[in-house]
Amino acid sequence: MKPITRTAEADGRLDVLVAGACGATRSQAARWIAAGACQVNGKPAAKAGTAVRAGDTLTVAVPEAVEPELTGEDIPVRILYQDADFAVVDKPCGMVVHPAAGNSTGTLVHAMLFALDGLSGVGGVKRPGIVHRLDKDTSGVMLVAKNDRAHLALSAQLKARTMEKHYLAVVEGVLKETAGRIDKPLGRSPRDRKKMAVVADGRPARTEWTLLENLRGAALLDVHILTGRTHQIRVHLQSIGHPVAGDPIYGSRHGAEAPRLMLHAHTLRLLHPRTGEPMRFEAPPPEDFLLALRRLRLHPDAPLRLEAQAPPPPFPSPGDKPEPGL
Repeated sequence: MKPITRTAEADGRLDVLVAGACGATRSQAARWIAAGACQVNGKPAAKAGTAVRAGDTLTVAVPEAVEPELTGEDIPVRILYQDADFAVVDKPCGMVVHPAAGNSTGTLVHAMLFALDGLSGVGGVKRPGIVHRLDKDTSGVMLVAKNDRAHLALSAQLKARTMEKHYLAVVEGVLKETAGRIDKPLGRSPRDRKKMAVVADGRPARTEWTLLENLRGAALLDVHILTGRTHQIRVHLQSIGHPVAGDPIYGSRHGAEAPRLMLHAHTLRLLHPRTGEPMRFEAPPPEDFLLALRRLRLHPDAPLRLEAQAPPPPFPSPGDKPEPGL
């Protein structure tokens, strides 16, 4: 591909400006920069955070797309919806989303390579089609892009927060309030770099929750995330004294008994990446989640109440401004 040359119209970070110039995601731009594919005023720039001034000349040698090197595997995964642009799947608890150290096979990516007729290449060789992630032990609804155009359009919705994701969570302890909002920055824990924590200099993170039902020593919540940080729900709920039941990392040792992490991605609202049509998808909780929930209920024979009485609006309120880098 011929190098792309643009003149910066405003001051900014190199990765942000490269992403805008090339119609790519910020993470993709950062990979190109690290690979030495970018220059500022004719000089190589290898750091994503390089400061660029208005009027500077950017040159980007965008690498040719590389076909995924992974091989599809016949792993059963429920497909809730698919068309020519994207698919929506119900990820099982215990399945890793994409290959990484210690998980070279058996991932959702391997299953999608087998089940679908194509995946986008924006995420790189190891993450074809992956628009967003779920933790290994979180089940539920997930997007998979089938081409680059759809991938970029869906990623833009995530960045602008016009995509709405709701989770079901069983947390330790009963709640007195019926709803709340957690607004605390998240970053790597200074005590354990493998964990996330609420830290003063972390990235902004916002989570809303609604009480659906108090249980025996626990509670069932509808959780709506306004940002998409690593382990956001788990760390935020722990920070208010109600960690997710069954959480081996952030839960307590004497909390409500649970056979798994009691977190399930329940519903997803978005605009179709090609037509703009509003769409809603729902992944019902799996049997292990429902069985654990029934065992904790005060009234096991009553109908399960899995949706809030007054669901929030489908899109962000005017006060919630988009932020970069989600």
